[in-house]
Amino acid sequence: MPYTVSFISLGCAKNLVNCEQMMALCRDAGYTVRETVPGSDVAVINTCGFIDSAKEEAIANILSVAALKAQGEVKKILVTGCLSQRYQKELMEELPEVDGVLGTGSYFEIVSAVEEVMGGAHPRRFGNIDAPVEEGDRVLTTPPYFAYLRIAEGCDNHCAYCIIPKLRGRYRSRGMEQILTEAAELAARGVKELIVIAQDITRYGTDVDGRRHLPELIRELCKLNFHWIRLHYLYPDEITDALIEVIASEPKVLKYLDIPIQHCNDDVLRRMNRRGDKAYLLELFAKLRSRIPGLVLRTSIITGLPGEDEAAFEELCEFLKEVRIERCGVFPYSPEEGTAAERMPDRVDAEEANRRAELLVDLQSRIMDAYNESMVGEEIEVLCEGFDSQSMCCVGRSFAESPDIDGKIYLIGTEDIPAGTFIRARVTGAMDGELTAEVLP
Repeated sequence: MPYTVSFISLGCAKNLVNCEQMMALCRDAGYTVRETVPGSDVAVINTCGFIDSAKEEAIANILSVAALKAQGEVKKILVTGCLSQRYQKELMEELPEVDGVLGTGSYFEIVSAVEEVMGGAHPRRFGNIDAPVEEGDRVLTTPPYFAYLRIAEGCDNHCAYCIIPKLRGRYRSRGMEQILTEAAELAARGVKELIVIAQDITRYGTDVDGRRHLPELIRELCKLNFHWIRLHYLYPDEITDALIEVIASEPKVLKYLDIPIQHCNDDVLRRMNRRGDKAYLLELFAKLRSRIPGLVLRTSIITGLPGEDEAAFEELCEFLKEVRIERCGVFPYSPEEGTAAERMPDRVDAEEANRRAELLVDLQSRIMDAYNESMVGEEIEVLCEGFDSQSMCCVGRSFAESPDIDGKIYLIGTEDIPAGTFIRARVTGAMDGELTAEVLP
């Protein structure tokens, strides 16, 4: 029967790709895939279960859809993704409104799961999370001018604070031929900004033959009809001279690198099970900035890991002042059950971890403001993303802003630039972490 199915995707871009694949499978099965939940036969909630805030968001969405179900607006609820994988037994017991669950190894079983719940069954499917990455079409849910390209699944880094390897399995690279075929299809659809993602893109290919194949893959992607290629989640210890050379020399590759470091103190890094030390990080960032002029860096920082004393935190503050990373996500440590860090002694009080995070946010805001002020008067290329009714002008992004996580550029006095258009602009001002600019003739 051609059921009506709606989807809610939560969490990271990798999760979004999984959701887009499920949407394509339902479409190909003859179902109607709708954008809004009310009126659906089945609502699929694709969840994140990484940290407490993500779990809370997932549960809030489940309860919201459950309220619609109670009102007769939704018939069945399927929960997929990391929260399902993490709480295989508890989820349906504690949330009886949920009709079925699929783990991260069972995304491609979505059609049969829909059939089962509509037939009155309660599927619980948890396929092998270490199986090879399944290939399939996607229903793109991003704006037509940009899309994510996932090149691998899982993670082998086993950071002490992180549950991802237990939810997503070991690191598995997709075949380069499959990746390039998908990328060519995205280019043919009109995608102009390709965002290459994985839990760790720098490790690409090492699980196959022990060699790092990311530089080779980037060279091939640059032959396709993309205007921008953006790289996300490069682990610092895997960044080689060959990779730096490709990034520096390929015009399509944006000089914007997302390199999560989490900390700089040697003891905290050891506790985190991170490879490398502070001296290595300083050397790496100096090398990157010298070989890639105009580079903008993004990173992630965790405050309050067990064992982070005041001296280690002060060292982190001084490190950030010295390195001056332009973009930074700061997160207070969240003790996740099943991780090595959860069992560590020398706990930092949650309130103190939050205080330290707030101090880093303030510090990073000043660094970002200084960077933005330095951009005033510069001529930049901007990807327009359409008209913003609040600011009453068009908004866009330059190479230095990744979608959904960084700020916007407000193109003052504009109203009719089509979304997906690249224009030249001159930066005229900075405000609250964002920029204003005037379009150049």
